[in-house]
Amino acid sequence: MASAWRLVMFIVMGLAGVGVLVALILTLGEANNQRNRASSLQSHSYDVMILARTLSGTIARSEAALGRYVISGDKQLGRLYFEDWRRAKDQLQRLANLTRDNAAQRPMVDRLQSAFDERGEQLSLTALATNYGKNQQALSRYYEARQASALTEINRLLDEVIASERTLLITRTEATMALVERSTRAAFVLSSFGVLLLIGAIILGWLTMRASTDRAIARAEADVAHARADELSIAVAEATEELRAQEARLRQAQKMDAIGQLTGGIAHDFNNMLAVVIGGLELAQRSLASGGPDTSRHLESAREGAVRAAELTRRLLAFAREGAIAPERIHVGTLLTGMRDLLDRTLGDAIQIDIIEHGDEAHVRADRVQFENCILNLAVNARDAMDGRGRVSITSGVERTTAGTFVTIAVRDDGCGMTPDIMERVFEPFFTTKPVGKGTGLGLSQIFSFARQLDGEVAIESTPGAGTTVILRLPQDREADVVAAVDEATTVEIGMAENLTILVVEDDERVLRATVGALEELGHRVIACDDPLRAPALLDDNAPVDLIMSDVLMPVQTGPEMVEALPERHGHIAVLFVTGYAGEASDAAMFGGHHVLRKPFTLAALERSLADAFSRGTAATADRMAAE
Repeated sequence: MASAWRLVMFIVMGLAGVGVLVALILTLGEANNQRNRASSLQSHSYDVMILARTLSGTIARSEAALGRYVISGDKQLGRLYFEDWRRAKDQLQRLANLTRDNAAQRPMVDRLQSAFDERGEQLSLTALATNYGKNQQALSRYYEARQASALTEINRLLDEVIASERTLLITRTEATMALVERSTRAAFVLSSFGVLLLIGAIILGWLTMRASTDRAIARAEADVAHARADELSIAVAEATEELRAQEARLRQAQKMDAIGQLTGGIAHDFNNMLAVVIGGLELAQRSLASGGPDTSRHLESAREGAVRAAELTRRLLAFAREGAIAPERIHVGTLLTGMRDLLDRTLGDAIQIDIIEHGDEAHVRADRVQFENCILNLAVNARDAMDGRGRVSITSGVERTTAGTFVTIAVRDDGCGMTPDIMERVFEPFFTTKPVGKGTGLGLSQIFSFARQLDGEVAIESTPGAGTTVILRLPQDREADVVAAVDEATTVEIGMAENLTILVVEDDERVLRATVGALEELGHRVIACDDPLRAPALLDDNAPVDLIMSDVLMPVQTGPEMVEALPERHGHIAVLFVTGYAGEASDAAMFGGHHVLRKPFTLAALERSLADAFSRGTAATADRMAAE
């Protein structure tokens, strides 16, 4: 019976121990679950508050970048503004996802989205005004935007979201702590009973040790994963820098390839023209030796080749210059025809170019260089859309609408085309569909700006897989040119005194010799000078001198520097500058109001320039004497 009793007691104690152990385990498990849930909710609240603060900082950083962009006009700052604002939009979307399960916070996030969109429209107008060069308007818009209610609304709503989440966090934490406290008390009671049971104590100790070991292992694994993530971040940063360096090298190689392609075509044209010049001169030389009748024809052929070479040089230099905007009356068909050689060399032999002209009234008033740049940019975009092979058609015409009469220039390709969503964004600054390093996203936005400056517009028609047509509409210019064009090869009557005494300053001996011969052919007395530093002495020795004809760029002293340094006793002498560089002639202040003649020049052009320079010098002298 004692054994039975002990057995019963053992069973009872065992069952009691098992019951206490089970209750203790369940209590601890529930406490752990509540603690984990509290930690998850706490982490969620911290994520919401941190994301709200991050969103506020991103918006502030984006607006600061826009402010610097408005003040400096730096396109890189505009890109920083655009990227930060897009990042803020993504952060706002994540905030909406995090608060979707909170009925109290959803209305606040919806109002925050509306205020954010309103603020985005205000800043977008400021950025567009800056991109189009309207800095005063952009600065005014920026300061108005700083006082706008949308910004205050955004900050207020973000503060409300954070305050709401903080209150929710406190409430959840208090409830969880109360539950955990109750669970702890129950565990204490059960543990007191368990102390009486050796097996329960041993099992409880073993479970505790095992839980501690698991946490230590998990912590060690987390540290290893964190270190691995840091190493991966460093590797990604190094790879990114390497890719950027490779991109820069690729961009430079592409530039050099484009330059090589263009200069190769130019060299080909120049060789053809030089072949005409050299061949004509040799044939003329043989004809003179044999007394043949074709000497004049051969000389005219050589002269025509030289004139074509000079015209090509003038167009290339004028196209490459960066000078002030100079609006003029332009016939679009003539301009497109004149650009054919440049387009052929730029786009390559794999692109077939068709230039179609409709109407003789297609005149616009615009800066020629800007206009040519627009046409060239559109043609290059068309080439890229066809992967460098296909047909580009450029059509000009006149379109009459209720809004007025417009000159249209349509550039069409048979390339890949564009989808509607891309067409809606093609005129946005910095937007481009080209791969990294292939485009800045400024080409079409600059063309849009050019058209708007002339009160025109740009339209795009495109179908994926069927090609794209870009239509440039500009107001028609109905006013005739004030000054009629004059053929330089035609000799005109010049109302100028003959037999002038002219000092020619030129450091190139061959050019000096040719210029002296041309002036003597026109009947003038010429004094040759190959060093600008000798000019004052020659003026004193050969006084009176009527006119100084000087080259601009010389190694010892430039022509304008020489004229400026002349003694006052020579200030009455008329001056004619001669230059072969396109860029410097656009700087009127550099030449002090004196006439400028471009190299190469014909005898007729030289005679007209002498007359103009002499008349300017005479008028300036008369004005100075009247003032004295």
